[in-house]
Formats: sequence, C-alpha cells, structure tokens
Amino acid sequence: APVASAFRQGLADAGFIEGQSVKIEYRWANGDYDKLPSLAAGLVDRKVAVLVGVGGDVSAAVAAGATKTIPVVFGMGSDPVKAGLVASFSRPGGNVTGFTLWTNEMESKRLGLLRELVPGVPLVGVLVNPRFPPTEQELLELEPAAKAVDQKLFVARANDDAELDAALASFVEQRVGALLVTAAPFFDAQLHRIVDFAAQKRLPAIYQFREYAVAGGLISYGPNVAESYKDAGTYVG
Repeated sequence: APVASAFRQGLADAGFIEGQSVKIEYRWANGDYDKLPSLAAGLVDRKVAVLVGVGGDVSAAVAAGATKTIPVVFGMGSDPVKAGLVASFSRPGGNVTGFTLWTNEMESKRLGLLRELVPGVPLVGVLVNPRFPPTEQELLELEPAAKAVDQKLFVARANDDAELDAALASFVEQRVGALLVTAAPFFDAQLHRIVDFAAQKRLPAIYQFREYAVAGGLISYGPNVAESYKDAGTYVG
C-alpha cells in the first residue's frame, strides 16, 4: 500500500489523478515470477497507454520484453544496462526507460556495517532468494568481500513460505551470530515474519529498506523505496 500510494502521488504531481484523469490497471504476482509474462501480455492486449514494471528486476525485464511499441517504465535494483533493458543511461533507446535503486549492489557494504555492529561474530547468516536473478551477482560480490576479512558465512535459500521456514530454522541450527537479509522482493513481502524471527532469536540483522527498521528491525542500509515509486509515477506522467 505505501509504494502504490507513492506511485499515485507521482502521477498526481504530473496531473494524472486515478479515477479522474487516468485509470490504473494493477496486476500483482505476489512473488510468483512465473505469472508475470501472462500478466504483462494481458495488459498489452488491453492496449494500455504505458506499461509499468516495478517490484524487482524480473518485473522490469518482463515488462520490457512484452512490447516494442507501448512505452515501458521500469523500476529495478540492479544495472539496467547490464541487464540489457536499455542501451545506456543517457540514451536508453527504444520504448523503455526507468530507474534503478542500486540496492542489489550494496550487499558488501551491508556486510561491513553488520561487522561494525557485532565485531568478531564467528558466523554470519545470509538469506537469499535463489529465483531472484540478481542473487547470483549478490553472492559473487558478497563471498569474496567476506573472505577478504576472514568472515565466515552461512547462506540459506528461500523462495516460498516453506523454504523460508526451513531457512530461518537453519540459522538457529548453525548458530549464526548475525543475519544479513539480501535484497529480494519476496523478503520484502515477508518482512514482518523475518524481523520477528530476528527479534525472537536476538539476532542482530541488517536489511535493505527502511521499512524493515520501522517494523522493528535493527538497521537498514539502502534507498528510499517509496520515493522511488513516486519517481516511477513521475516518469509515467
């Protein structure tokens, strides 16, 4: 709700009021990435004026691939040039433009901040989503950074409710001393569950967005996601 409200505010600032001068067709995949192509295709069939793909790199890529004629605005956490969505930052080209939060590029920084909070912790637990495309790159940056400072990591993977239960249980079994929750939309949808777990187990944890800290998490380091959704509304307007 907060990010959808921010998106509508960005549209309103550009003169488009939902229910008055513009209609918004929402489609939610609820973390099931396999649904996204059909959802995007349905919106293209409705001949929408603009197709918006936000909520992660998968949504952005699917929206960009769904049409070559309808304008597409994306919001993602990684490099859109490397992802092949745009030709360059200055000249995106084609029918696609948007913004990046760069939040998927910050895992090494988050690990450093976590080590400052709990220096000398023997084992840091890392929660990742294996079906989220940037995860591989996150680990490619995180694991060498940990090795450089002789920090041991225990990586647990989760993409659905059952896997998240198992991942959180594994952190207890492995006796991790701190927790790093990597950037992934599925974890954002489960933030209260993850934050409550860390509090119950007295695990110092770092997250990507302020919303985790507002919900009771210890610390976050990353961009203001609501402002970014507002920017998306402005782009669309």
